[in-house]
Amino acid sequence: MANLKTMSAMIQIELALDALGDPTRRAVFRRLRRGNLSVQEIADGMDVSRPAVSQHLRVLKAARLVTDRPEGARRLYTVDPTGIEALRTWLDGFWEEALTAFKEAAEREATEEIKTSKRKKKGRNTHEDRGDDVRRNRPK
Repeated sequence: MANLKTMSAMIQIELALDALGDPTRRAVFRRLRRGNLSVQEIADGMDVSRPAVSQHLRVLKAARLVTDRPEGARRLYTVDPTGIEALRTWLDGFWEEALTAFKEAAEREATEEIKTSKRKKKGRNTHEDRGDDVRRNRPK
């Protein structure tokens, strides 16, 4: 069951990424950040027709990035927080992997620096000890 859920989530992410891959769709999506808007309100000021905006909204809705609700004779569209959360969770996975890799690299580097520092100290102590021996054993 968990595997089926994971597959479903991955399909959802693919749909969302594909939907946001189109620059016009991204522009439509950005406009919806302002809140509930009708197709006409979204299309105003854009270089695409109302029917084209409706088509883009259908794709965004199928990707669960947008929801709509009827209000009188029109529909109002808004960003779907559930779809955004799924996308964010997926993207956070990359961030977590990068942070884990960074932590491991930093820990390796710190361990190497400690080893190098100990070697240098050991080398200095050996040299200093030899110097003392030379001074003590030097003929006067």
